[in-house]
Amino acid sequence: MKSFFLLLVSRPGLALLALLAAAGCSPVGMAVGAGATVAVAASEERGISGAASDTAIRFEINKLWLDHDFNMYRRVGLQVHEGRILLSGYVPSLAMSDDAMRLAWQPDGVHEVINEIKVDTGANLLDAAADKWINTEVRTRLLFERDVDAINYSARTVEGNVYLLGLARDEAELERVFEVVRNTPQVRGVVSYVLVRDDPRRAG
Repeated sequence: MKSFFLLLVSRPGLALLALLAAAGCSPVGMAVGAGATVAVAASEERGISGAASDTAIRFEINKLWLDHDFNMYRRVGLQVHEGRILLSGYVPSLAMSDDAMRLAWQPDGVHEVINEIKVDTGANLLDAAADKWINTEVRTRLLFERDVDAINYSARTVEGNVYLLGLARDEAELERVFEVVRNTPQVRGVVSYVLVRDDPRRAG
């Protein structure tokens, strides 16, 4: 067990270790959480090191936002996959959107930042509840879709528009993902930044 924890103490590993701490306060609890987290990461196309690096980037961006402006941290959605960052949500000013993007570029390992943040659209609590329901429904449908490896995708919904980030095994799988998301009730649109496995942009 000691060698396992030493393996995690690196820049990406440190972030992963912090994440695993939520599994329990005791060494046994952390070991169980660690096993589950590593097993999930190993089954992703990006692998354990890629997942750990993305986790480190996510932690760092969230900290930068929190230190800069709690409202930014609360309002801006963050998706990370292989160093590609997708920002979404709605904020009260263009300045906040620009600051969120500027800070998202700062961590090592970031090689693309996609800004889909919208300036104050007047969304209310009902919109937020509907978006949360859509998010859950999309993830559930992808999880049970036989021809889709759902673990390689992340989705976030803003005012009925679903933003996708991740990695498809091939064009056929990606088209199937689009079909599943489009056919989810209350979805108004789909915005995809998913790459196919052999896309040269993955090299960064």
